[in-house]
Amino acid sequence: MGWFSPSDDKTATKPTSADSIAPNRSQRVRCWEARDALFKCLDANSIIDSMKDKDLVTEKCGKEDVEFRKKCVASWVDYFKKRRVMEYKKEQMLKGLAKEGAVKMDVPLPPPKA
Repeated sequence: MGWFSPSDDKTATKPTSADSIAPNRSQRVRCWEARDALFKCLDANSIIDSMKDKDLVTEKCGKEDVEFRKKCVASWVDYFKKRRVMEYKKEQMLKGLAKEGAVKMDVPLPPPKA
């Protein structure tokens, strides 16, 4: 498969016109509320990576996961779940650095080039 050639992958789904419509404000709010409910359940059950631990998520937080998938665009579901894991890893790394005595340094960024 080349960079600009059409994909021969039969498993790839083609986007529909409904996929390209951006959610409005109330839809976004419902999505975020469903995300927060799922993440609260995941926290209560000590589940960090809901993509890796799918069976456990289905068992412990199945209702919340279904609502999250129903109320959010699929790309947002993946994004939020991956971001949760990234944020957890970042937090753990910062805690580890703090234990080692690392000190946060505020370094000013250079001005942007015109």
